[in-house]
Amino acid sequence: EGCLTNGYLDTTVDWIPGMREMRLRDLSSFIRTTNHDDILVKTEMEEVDYASKAWGVILNTCDDMEREVLGALRSFFPRIYTLGAMGELVDQIGGGLMASTRLSVWREDRSCMEWLDSQSEASVIYVSFGSLTVLTAHQLAEFAWGLAGTDHPFLWIIRPDMVDGGVRTALPEEFIAATKGRSFFASWCHQGQVLAHRSVGGFLTHGGWNSMLESVLSGVPLICWPTFADQYTNCRYACVHWGFGLEVDQEVTRGQVSDRVRELMEGGKGKEMRERSKKWKEMAKQATRRGGSSHMNLDRLAEDLSIKETQSES
Repeated sequence: EGCLTNGYLDTTVDWIPGMREMRLRDLSSFIRTTNHDDILVKTEMEEVDYASKAWGVILNTCDDMEREVLGALRSFFPRIYTLGAMGELVDQIGGGLMASTRLSVWREDRSCMEWLDSQSEASVIYVSFGSLTVLTAHQLAEFAWGLAGTDHPFLWIIRPDMVDGGVRTALPEEFIAATKGRSFFASWCHQGQVLAHRSVGGFLTHGGWNSMLESVLSGVPLICWPTFADQYTNCRYACVHWGFGLEVDQEVTRGQVSDRVRELMEGGKGKEMRERSKKWKEMAKQATRRGGSSHMNLDRLAEDLSIKETQSES
C-alpha cells in the first residue's frame, strides 16, 4: 500500500523496447507485483509464450498509432499483422456488416439517442466505464458531483452491477435534482453510435482498448480514469503520445473531475485535443480503406495463409 502513495509508481521505466516516457504506474496492473507466482503474471507469461510459438500474430491496432512499439515487437514476432480498427475494417469490406450486427453484453437503451438529438453540437460528455469496472459508492459520488459541478450536459452509462452495494442507493437524490434537465442515465448503449453522434464532445472513460479505438474512429477526445490491466498503458498513450486525453487521479475527487471536464470542453488544451482527435480519426479511417495499412495487411495475411497452405500440401 505504501508504494501506491509514496511516489514509487512515478518511477521512470526506460528499458522497455519501443515504449518512451513510461512510468511504473503506466504498466499493466497484471504485472505490477513483486510476487512472481501471481496468477495474472503467470497468465501474461503464458500468453507471450503462446504468441512466440504461433505462426503469426494479429493485432487490433494500426501502424501509425503504435509504430515504435510494433517495430520493437517485430524483433520478437516477425510475422505481425496489424488489422485495426477491426470493426471499421470489417465495415469497409463487408458494406456495413458491423453496423448491423449486435454484439452487446446488455440490452441497449435506444432512448439515449433521442436525448442526444435534442442537445447542441459537441456539448455532451459521454460517461462510461465499460463492462467490468466496479466503483465504490464514494467513487461514484465523486464522479457524480464532479459532473454536477459543471454546466455541461452528460450521458452516463451506469450498469446495474457497476457499484458495490447497488446503484440505487449510491446516486444521491440531491445530485439527481441538481442535474435534472441536462443529464441522461442508461444501463447500456451502442457506444459506437453514441460517440459518433454530433452532440458528443468528450468521453469520460476507463480507457479499455475497444473504447479507445471507438473514440479515435469518432474523433472524440478523452478523460481517462484507468482501473486495471492495460488501461493504464492506454491512458498514458492517449494523454502523452497521442495528445487527445486528460487523466483523472486514481483517488478521484469531484474537484478534479469538474476541472477536467471544463478543460476538455472549454479550455485551450481541450481545443488542441479536439484538433488532434480529428487527425487521428482520419488516420484510423484511412488505414482501413483500400490502400491503407490495415487493409493491405489483411490482403497480405490472406496471401501468406494461401502460400502456407500450398506449402503444407506439397
